[in-house]
Formats: sequence, C-alpha cells, structure tokens
Amino acid sequence: MKVLLLGPPHPVVEQHLLASGDTYRWYEGPLAPQFRPLRDAEFLVSYGYKHIIRPWVIELFPARIINLHISLLPWNRGADPNLWSILENTPKGVTIHLVDSGVDTGPILFQRDVAMAEEDTLRSSYRRLSRAIEAMFEEHWVTIRAGKATPHPQTKQGTLHRLRDREKVAHLLTDGWDTPVRQLIGRTIY
Repeated sequence: MKVLLLGPPHPVVEQHLLASGDTYRWYEGPLAPQFRPLRDAEFLVSYGYKHIIRPWVIELFPARIINLHISLLPWNRGADPNLWSILENTPKGVTIHLVDSGVDTGPILFQRDVAMAEEDTLRSSYRRLSRAIEAMFEEHWVTIRAGKATPHPQTKQGTLHRLRDREKVAHLLTDGWDTPVRQLIGRTIY
C-alpha cells in the first residue's frame, strides 16, 4: 500500500511500514490538491502533523486517514497533549483514531493507558508516550489498513488546547521540557 506519512520523520513508524510491505513518503507541509504524493497515496497516517487536514482531503480518503495522538482522547485534543494531561491531571495514554473534520474528534480505533513515572520530566514522558503509540501502531497497522478495526465514537466530554494556550503556562516550565512532571501535576492556574 502507498502511504503518505504526515508529520516529521518517525523512523519506527517508517520501518514498520516497510516491514509490512508498504511504501511511504513523508510530508510536513500543508496539503494542496496538486501535491502529487497525495494523489498517489492510498492511505494517510498523521503523526505529529502540525496542520489541519481539510475536508476535501478527508473526502478523498474515506476511513483511510488515521492520526497517532499521544493522549487518551477525548482528553487533550489539539496541541501539546502531554503537557496538558499533566497540568490538568487528566487521563494519560495514546490513541489511534480516524480523522474527521474536527480537531482530534474522529472515531477511536485503539487506545492504551500509559502510566508516568515519578522521575519523569516533560521530555521523558513525551518519549514514553511516543514509544507507546509507535508500539500500538506496529501492533495494529495490518488490521487498520485492511479496514478491519472497529471505530468507536468519542464522547462529548474531554478537552481541547491550541498552541497559543502554552503561552499562558510557560512560566511553569522552569526547566523547559526537562521540567519534572511532579512539579506540574494539576497546575492549570494561569
């Protein structure tokens, strides 16, 4: 299968696609109708992609666009899901979901809780979540690409954050991404 991998390079996902007999191209920019790799693709995988996937793209790939998201949806949709799961002390985990016209609102295919360690920093917890989503992708990719994963609608509850929301809490990140998680749990007071 020809896969267009949206987002920055992710060697684990790329290697698994190749091991599964798929070919891929990766792309980080916004999608346009004339973009040839989009026209040639059979399936889209979004992982760390910073752009909204527009409705016209979703119409081209019905039930063939998934997003690998490092939160336990419906919690922490949008930007910086790891940061917000800690600041707001919401459930932590990873989700593979179908992409719809909302921001991380598509039907859920697979989810997994991920526990944080006492000594985690924002950086190490991000790596922990990244390893978990990549392992879950490896485990379920064949089922997903065959269209055999059962989607489950998300509940109306949950949270959504934009990139600009981080500015309101930047003062809490005393050591940047190396700030210990234990210093941030439940600290959503702006």
